[in-house]
Amino acid sequence: MQQREHDLVLVGATGFVGRLTAAHLARHAPPEVRVALAGRSRDKLERVRTKLPDPGREWPLVVLDVTDVEAVAALARSTGVVVSTVGPYAVHGLPLVQACAAEGTHYADLTGEVLFVRRSIETAHDEAARTGARIVHSCGFDSVPSDLALLLATEAAAADDEGRPVDATLHVRRTKGGFSGGTVDSMRQQMIALQGDREARRVVADPDALAAGRTTYGRGLPPVGRDRRTGRWYGPFLMAGYNTRLVRRSWSLTHGSEPLVYDEVMDTGRGRRGRLAALALTGGLAGLAAAMSRSPTRALVDRLLPAPGEGPSQERRSAGMFVMQTHVRTTTGARYVVTVAAPYDPGYDGTAVMLGQAGLALVAGDRASERGGVLTPATALGEALVDRLTQHGFTLEVAREGGGTP
Repeated sequence: MQQREHDLVLVGATGFVGRLTAAHLARHAPPEVRVALAGRSRDKLERVRTKLPDPGREWPLVVLDVTDVEAVAALARSTGVVVSTVGPYAVHGLPLVQACAAEGTHYADLTGEVLFVRRSIETAHDEAARTGARIVHSCGFDSVPSDLALLLATEAAAADDEGRPVDATLHVRRTKGGFSGGTVDSMRQQMIALQGDREARRVVADPDALAAGRTTYGRGLPPVGRDRRTGRWYGPFLMAGYNTRLVRRSWSLTHGSEPLVYDEVMDTGRGRRGRLAALALTGGLAGLAAAMSRSPTRALVDRLLPAPGEGPSQERRSAGMFVMQTHVRTTTGARYVVTVAAPYDPGYDGTAVMLGQAGLALVAGDRASERGGVLTPATALGEALVDRLTQHGFTLEVAREGGGTP
């Protein structure tokens, strides 16, 4: 890779989250790291570049159609790391993943699409393992907080000689911010893909769809319930359907077929108001899924949700934040709580930091193990990513708990 033209190429630099990631890299990439920006339009790339802090204004530009297999292969050969924000990944992403796997080029993205990652595993894992390429999916709000939290709990239990986790629940305690237009479009495209495709529906419904083996006895919590520790009611977390599957892939790559029950929920408050909010959240998410699965209602929903490439103002994003806590019980009965929090809008600025630092970690050679393949943030980068995020204002802390049920 030392002979390659670039160290890191950011593909999709003209999109909203792509622009935020480019700005983060311009501010924080070491001066010796050779970064390039890639996208479909040179004019748009030039406009993005002119607004970057130095040295980003001098970065080279690469005009790229991600559906052009030969152009994508040439890009993969030209760089050590590809960072991609080009979604929906099921529509645009597979040629880039396959090219990186074939060329031994490390790769990171923001996908939260079960079908895309399943296809990536099927077509690129073995080749990436052969070449040493680390294909690291889901390096943003999906699913870095989820993945690193279980990693930290697992390491703490091992250090205390308390066995391994057997069940864990992530609670979204507080969050302020939005989901990007790209995330919404990914959800939209997956719902479209499920129509009339029984096998796709089976894959999406499988808790172990992305795992390397069977990891779970089934869901441990009802969709709506009350947390015994805090008295808060909870409902479904919008991204739990994807995050839980990504975390189970991490688990299966490190623990094989050892069983794990893993859930994610969103807190809605205490008392009657909290219960009603949990029920409303459940109904609202069910209604959204139903609306996005049908063409007439999907068109109505599209008018209300952000479009790809759209995002809030800097002022609104600056008020963003999130706090998540994962409660874990181990084989010995020990209990841990892991807090992951950050003073960033989770879907925008926070995601740009997570993706940017994942890309820089790949450039630096940070690794959790020597393996290549289709991996996860925890299995590819591990503690190195924890350290990097901590340096950028994230809180990632694990503590021993006394009593209670995870």
